[in-house]
Amino acid sequence: MLEGLPLTARAANAGKMKIGIVGSGRVGGALGGVWVKAGHEVMFSSRHLEHDKTLAARLGANARGGTPREAAAFGEVLMISVPYGSLPAVGKDLAALIKGKVVIDTCNPFVSRDGDIAAWARQKGAGLASAELLPGARIVRAFNAIGAARMGAAHEDPGRIGMPIAGDDAQAIEVASRLIRDIGYEPVLIGGLAMGKYLMPGTPLSGEHTPEEIREIVATLN
Repeated sequence: MLEGLPLTARAANAGKMKIGIVGSGRVGGALGGVWVKAGHEVMFSSRHLEHDKTLAARLGANARGGTPREAAAFGEVLMISVPYGSLPAVGKDLAALIKGKVVIDTCNPFVSRDGDIAAWARQKGAGLASAELLPGARIVRAFNAIGAARMGAAHEDPGRIGMPIAGDDAQAIEVASRLIRDIGYEPVLIGGLAMGKYLMPGTPLSGEHTPEEIREIVATLN
């Protein structure tokens, strides 16, 4: 078992991956940072290239900054972590680059911030809405229900905190689960993308829960 090993040792045993992050704010920056520490190669991107380059320089040789298109091309796996209102533009701009790739979707629709697109996504369900806005991507919805301030802390006590995820693609779920474990969370598949509507702040799954607590909550949802 790898769970008790330091981050770098766990990644060395499993083999590192190239991760492209589109949206390097609080969530993208925190998760990318711990993936770098775990030995993966990460390219950060956003609308602010200098911020991404500064962040990468601080994290060391396995990190770099680039444009969203560069990050999408670089990553074997992508994580998209932008305001939901920006997701349609991301889907159009990166359409050819995200097709067929595993995409971890951390984006949450908030009507107060994102307007009509958020109202539509909430009605449809955030997982299914993201799949429509990112056509061709192999989406796994994750990291949606835990506050950004705690995103980089799970590796301090590996496996204690569960990470509820939703997806329809078995191989994508496997890849995302490995990356989730590499930074200390225990992934818990709650169902297909239709269940992604529960992976949001304000739902029973929001906040930190043990894997068993997540399973118990999920059993009450349907």
